[in-house]
Amino acid sequence: MPASVLSWPTVIQCVVAGVVIGMSLLHASWIRGSSRRSEARWTLALSLSLAVVTLVNGLLGVVPAEATETLLLLRFCAIGASLVLCLPAVRAYTGGSDVRVLAAVLAGWYGVGVALWLTTDLVHAHRLEAGLPVSGPLTAAVVLVPVVVVGLYLLHAVRGLTVTPSGGVLIVTSFFSIALLIASTMPPPTELTELLRGAWVIPLVIGLQVVATARLTAVRREALQGSVMRDSLAAVTNAAWLLRTPDQVLVRARDEARTLLGDPSIEGSLRPLARDRFVTEFFSTEGRPTDTVGQTFLRDLARVVSSAAERNALTTRLRSAAFTDSLTGLHNRHSLDRKVTEALEKANVERTRVAVLFCDLDGFKHANDRHGHDWGDSLLILVAEHLRRTAGSDAILARHGGDEFVVLLERAGPDAELRVLAQRLRDEFEPPGRDVAPTRLTVGIASWRPGDIVDPSALLREADLAMLEGKRSHAGVALYDTKLRARMKAQSAVRQDLERGIACGEIVAHFQPLTDTATLEVVGLEVLARWRRDGRLRHPAEWLPLAEETGLIVEIGRQMFVAARAGSEKFDLPVAVNVAARQLDERDFVQQVERSWGTDGWDRLTIEVTESALLYDAAHVRASLATLVERGVRIALDDFGTGYNSLSRLGELPLHILKIDRTFVRDITTPEGAAVLRAILALAAAHGLDVVAEGVERAAELTALMDLGVEMVQGHMLGRPSPTVPIRGRRPLSRTVPAQGPREISPAASV
Repeated sequence: MPASVLSWPTVIQCVVAGVVIGMSLLHASWIRGSSRRSEARWTLALSLSLAVVTLVNGLLGVVPAEATETLLLLRFCAIGASLVLCLPAVRAYTGGSDVRVLAAVLAGWYGVGVALWLTTDLVHAHRLEAGLPVSGPLTAAVVLVPVVVVGLYLLHAVRGLTVTPSGGVLIVTSFFSIALLIASTMPPPTELTELLRGAWVIPLVIGLQVVATARLTAVRREALQGSVMRDSLAAVTNAAWLLRTPDQVLVRARDEARTLLGDPSIEGSLRPLARDRFVTEFFSTEGRPTDTVGQTFLRDLARVVSSAAERNALTTRLRSAAFTDSLTGLHNRHSLDRKVTEALEKANVERTRVAVLFCDLDGFKHANDRHGHDWGDSLLILVAEHLRRTAGSDAILARHGGDEFVVLLERAGPDAELRVLAQRLRDEFEPPGRDVAPTRLTVGIASWRPGDIVDPSALLREADLAMLEGKRSHAGVALYDTKLRARMKAQSAVRQDLERGIACGEIVAHFQPLTDTATLEVVGLEVLARWRRDGRLRHPAEWLPLAEETGLIVEIGRQMFVAARAGSEKFDLPVAVNVAARQLDERDFVQQVERSWGTDGWDRLTIEVTESALLYDAAHVRASLATLVERGVRIALDDFGTGYNSLSRLGELPLHILKIDRTFVRDITTPEGAAVLRAILALAAAHGLDVVAEGVERAAELTALMDLGVEMVQGHMLGRPSPTVPIRGRRPLSRTVPAQGPREISPAASV
């Protein structure tokens, strides 16, 4: 065909092909952004095949004659591919029945057509007439049969469907393109039919363009809507961290949903589930339908609200755990500090009074050991309930730690009312069980008055000191008043001086002799700690109880063991060292003794312990004493008769010596006193224990003890504690002293 004849159709068809290719690029972007990827993929494939048809048909007017045959075959194949691709494209748009078998049949049909094209003149005559290709007798059949099949499938697929405007345009243009394709196959071939062989795709391209534009618009709209929804979700999420309650978050999310979806009837509900979980729902009260994107948005909003509610519940639970005692449900110590601070700051402004009642369970540790920890927990819960019931609803209750409780009173009354309340807390508490010595509450009272320094820790400390005073005085209730404050201040000064004195070596050792009653020879020494301060000795009663209470007695005891070893070597006598209960309770007591005394000479050491130190007989205390006994140390029970030990336990304890308290020695000249002494001596003999009588002050006492058979005594009449030891010479009638023990006499003792 002459190029001059087909110049304009060629240009038009090439332009159409370019438009189709451009549309295909839009389809590619549609594939990336659309949720309907199947439609986009098949539309892209169909568009490319249509572009090939138009482009090849346009090129027929400009290519040399020898290339015409190849382009005609390529156009035939492109038309067949377009018709075959119409089937899956229609199915993707309409959701029709499966087309794989039908598409395979049509592809096979065109395959046969291509074979006939290449081998026979039935489809293509392989010659030109008037410059136009001549079609074979089967050309129309090869093209029209697939066209009819596609048309019938399209009619079947769209039947019963709601057709959108863009879908209606595509259907109309599709049928128009089919009509043009059918017209292009009508014999005889003319320039018009040749033009229609490429132009039939134009209506279908227009329809696809309309659909693509509608789809791209929808994609952009969905993207914009998604962006707006994400911003809305972000706004609700940020608000969830600032709003105080989950209900406020729910209202904010509901308002966002109403605005974004344009439905003022949307409401929300928030329901709790088990274990602090929540479920949120948004719905239209008028039943308005919501598309998939809107439903997804509502579900995302619901998750944000539920997460905020769960976070709020977790925060509440953690706050409760941080400020509440898990056992009793009262405020814990951390919360108490805050409450006391807030109460004092408020009282300082309002010029009111604040009081703290510090309660402690007497003997709780040992009762807990006897009955078990479950019993102890139930007792603490009982105390908490008692405080709630007795202190009143205005009181702030806290568990300070262990068996200590605090009652905080804002706008407290006068001291007399506080004493009455404290006495009620003590007297009305009824512990469980029927113990002979039941646990009771000791209450210390401290108050803050307008004008005092605002110091929460000081107020609690004063109440604690008052409680300790109640224990010391056995009154059960004590008020931190001016008198107690002065005594505590003086005691604090003594403690500071004592700490400095221990560090500066002011604690010195004095030795009191143990004397043989028959020969009056010194057979041993008892090492006693003395505090020399400012050139004078301070009485032990002034500082020794404080040293035991504060734990300073441990270091003092260590120094006394060092002094005892030095004194034993200097005077060549056995020594006895007093050990306080606080010192004996140390887990490494044996190691402390070994570091201070040394690793040998154990048979020259006696350790004196009081009955109160052995009262509860802790396992590690018995183990420590047993270890020392195995090394040769002797154990003496000091102040026997003044403690609380059962006499039957004497055989169970690792003891060697009983030291009779001076209160029994004073009454020895009376029949009753002598009877008590004889009973103690019989008890000691039954257990194989030596006896030492303390506090011998008169000759009559010494004579009576000798008559009862007491062999060793000590007292001021026979020698006061001093840095040196009075040594008396051996008498002709002196008894033979055992080879070991505190009564051992070395040859140097008689010098």
